[in-house]
Amino acid sequence: MRKAFTLIELMISIVILSIIMVFLYKSYAELNGQNKIYKEATDKIEKIESIKQTIFLDLSMSFQETIVILPQDKKIDILFFQSSHSIHDRINPYIGYIVQDKKLYRIESLQVLKAYPLDSRIDFDIDYLGKVNNFRIYPSQKEDSLYLVDVSLKDLERILMKIKSFS
Repeated sequence: MRKAFTLIELMISIVILSIIMVFLYKSYAELNGQNKIYKEATDKIEKIESIKQTIFLDLSMSFQETIVILPQDKKIDILFFQSSHSIHDRINPYIGYIVQDKKLYRIESLQVLKAYPLDSRIDFDIDYLGKVNNFRIYPSQKEDSLYLVDVSLKDLERILMKIKSFS
């Protein structure tokens, strides 16, 4: 009767274990690479959805009579209005969407926003939404409270939304 393993049996088991570990490590490294790709893709989707949600809630909860669209050029509009939606815990804030240096900013204030450039005495919070190629707001010819929002973000997909103001 044998009570121990031979040296050859131990060497063979170590070689087999080493081969298995190499394949496991390769699979693990490949999985990490795929997870990085998926994380980047989900981050892009999350950013787009966040921008869509913010613009939708701002405009759908806006007070129709306060909406002012200031065309800057063929690709850029500036938008000012009052809304019951707030990111910064204000009650019925005045909101502005401004493009400066191809960057889209959302401004929220308790003071009226009606002209660009903004008055330096206005106190506001500003949120950077991303780099844009164009930001246009098209009011409907038939309905007063219906708008088409066209935002083309760099490195992200184009956002095209039809929004109806409920206030």
